[in-house]
Amino acid sequence: QVQLRESGGGLVQAGGSLRLSCVASSASIFRIDSMSWYRQAPGKQRELVAAIGSTGSTNYADSVKGRFTISRAGDAVSLQMDSLKPEDTGVYYCNGMIQTAIYNARDYWGQGTQVTVSS
Repeated sequence: QVQLRESGGGLVQAGGSLRLSCVASSASIFRIDSMSWYRQAPGKQRELVAAIGSTGSTNYADSVKGRFTISRAGDAVSLQMDSLKPEDTGVYYCNGMIQTAIYNARDYWGQGTQVTVSS
């Protein structure tokens, strides 16, 4: 069973920074195709924030370009969030497209970590 463990959320003032981290843990991981961060604000749908592929290619939501940076090292992914705005508030979820020894590549999700940006 693959588990994604997130850390690093919290409360910060507008203009501040936070760094989120996520580690995929399982003895059966064969390959990680991509890792991503999603967020869900109250009353809104979950949206993609940033993604990084196996080759290191990245993709960002327009709203975070130039402020957020996604990076990956092995089975871990991080999201450096700078110049935070109140509209960045939400629950941030780590996602991995992971192939294991038993299953073909499929989505796995972390439990979510709260990010609150005060104005």
